[in-house]
Amino acid sequence: MNIATAAVIVTSPDRNFVTLKLTTDDGLVGWGDATLNGRELSVASYLTDHVVPLLIGRDAHRIEDTWQFLYRSAYWRRGPVTMAAIAAVDVALWDLKAKSAGMPLYQLLGGASRNGLMAYGHASGRDQEELFDSIRLRLDQGFRSIRVQTSIPGIDAVYGVRAPAGQESEQHYEPAQRIARPMEEDWDTRAYLRHIPTVFEAVRNEFGPELPLLHDVHHRLTPIQAARLGKDLEPYDLFWMEDCTPAENQDALRLVRQHTTTPLAIGEVFNTIWDYQTLIKDQLIDYVRSAVTHTGGITAMRKLLDYAAQYQIKSGIHGPTDISPVGMAAGLHLDLAIHNFGIQEYMQHGDVTNEVFRQSFTFENGYLHPGNEVGLGVELDEEAAARHPYQPAYLPYNRLKDGTVHDW
Repeated sequence: MNIATAAVIVTSPDRNFVTLKLTTDDGLVGWGDATLNGRELSVASYLTDHVVPLLIGRDAHRIEDTWQFLYRSAYWRRGPVTMAAIAAVDVALWDLKAKSAGMPLYQLLGGASRNGLMAYGHASGRDQEELFDSIRLRLDQGFRSIRVQTSIPGIDAVYGVRAPAGQESEQHYEPAQRIARPMEEDWDTRAYLRHIPTVFEAVRNEFGPELPLLHDVHHRLTPIQAARLGKDLEPYDLFWMEDCTPAENQDALRLVRQHTTTPLAIGEVFNTIWDYQTLIKDQLIDYVRSAVTHTGGITAMRKLLDYAAQYQIKSGIHGPTDISPVGMAAGLHLDLAIHNFGIQEYMQHGDVTNEVFRQSFTFENGYLHPGNEVGLGVELDEEAAARHPYQPAYLPYNRLKDGTVHDW
């Protein structure tokens, strides 16, 4: 089963996606997600100009060999563009192999380790009333674990806060705006640190002790600030505190770990197992947050999560709307197969995206399942995709009150 053709499809239903289509000489089609939010065309060019010419005629069954070839032969390794491109090839090859075998992908990964995947939804509000309404909406939708984000007094715009309940949509939430230049937001760490513990106190008083609650700091704190927040949130029993400080300096998490028992989730901006080496070996985190799409595909993520399992660290695979349904399905199949599954982020795609990407995965009673169609269980409608051309979009960025650019 050799690769006969390879094509890169860029489409923008609700938001931009980059999809790789591999077709074999016996007519099977495999799909891979290469979306890199705000830098989509960089990956599309990397695939089209440098990777696709290397794929024609290769044995589609040789997944590991192809992964190593694409990673090592370019000499310039790692980085989000390279790893997203490799991920697209890898996922498409796994899709082809599972279709050739006539079974859903998770069966090739060892079969199901559980019946369903606990998912968490996103709730937010500009004030307490809106936040409570948003949590109730997510509970009504079936979620049994909730990420809580809120506006901060004195800060005009904060990542992760949607429109009021009843007007919410995941498309509205999507932070990459279709504008000519990135949107500037402001930030005040002291105001944030004062406010967030009061928010979780109110949520616990309203919704009780059993509801799993999560919070995304989005890399905005120094290690000592993150340690303080983790300590202040301990009474509210968070499922995790996510990306509390920029973790490129892996040793920075030692300080956080020394001062708080709040579980830590890290890694949605990481690209390889090397980014996690110290964090996992020294047990400085509790959950791995990378996405299959941004971390070299199923082959690489399986190895990363097997490494994490040695230290009782679990998965928390990234699942925002800038991961296409193809990338989402890849994560779900891996989730179902591994032993150390923790939780899965789930943001529903918009109606237009669902018209372009036909999906078999399901969400019911708070649990996701990848479905039992052969392969990934996702197919792209190329005619529908062609109706939605690429549109430039940028993620926002932050400045402090004195004008300093801050971590977003």
